[in-house]
Amino acid sequence: MGNKVATFTEEQLEDYQDCTFFTRKEILRIFKRFREIGDPGMIPHTMTPQEASSLRLPLSYLARIPELKENPFRERISEVFTQRQDSRQSTSEGICFEEFLEMLSVFSEQAPRDLKVFYAFKIYGTDHQVNQTSGQTDKRTNGRANHFDEDGVLGLDDLERTCRQLTRGGLSAEEMTTVCRKILEESDIDGDGVLSYLEFEHVVTRSSDFMATFHIRI
Repeated sequence: MGNKVATFTEEQLEDYQDCTFFTRKEILRIFKRFREIGDPGMIPHTMTPQEASSLRLPLSYLARIPELKENPFRERISEVFTQRQDSRQSTSEGICFEEFLEMLSVFSEQAPRDLKVFYAFKIYGTDHQVNQTSGQTDKRTNGRANHFDEDGVLGLDDLERTCRQLTRGGLSAEEMTTVCRKILEESDIDGDGVLSYLEFEHVVTRSSDFMATFHIRI
């Protein structure tokens, strides 16, 4: 019995290909990785569509992925890509395979820069469910509201929280505020004291290593 037949139905594989940037072979490899980060017996060898969206691993298990283990935004990343609507909810709900697949698709080499920027903006602290260029809801967000605050921009508080996570106590409160104010000063094009999505995108697209760092190997 072939692995493709044993793991997913033909329809499932086609759907996953349509919704991600992966080939069938890569999807099967990702499923294997999903099973491996779980404990033995937690995830079956075969998955129905219902199981793929309902069987969950604890979010803490994402720390078993090397690229996420030391990532200061691991919890924020898990919030953005799971169905939890409030970061204060219990993490016992976990992450299902389809959410795991979506997450790795966004972090893949094949994902376009604009999609990565979109998710980076969400991860760094804002509820940004609408595509800024088209004005349409991005189907890849599934209408999720996962954020530090809900104002649709990155303010000084958001930047300080982000800086605090990145430096892990390496800067004093005064130094952190100085750094974040400098970022706003250089990036706030319209001078309203916050970064809009377009301003954030302008900053990120000037970063030569953004695509390389916003990446998880499969």
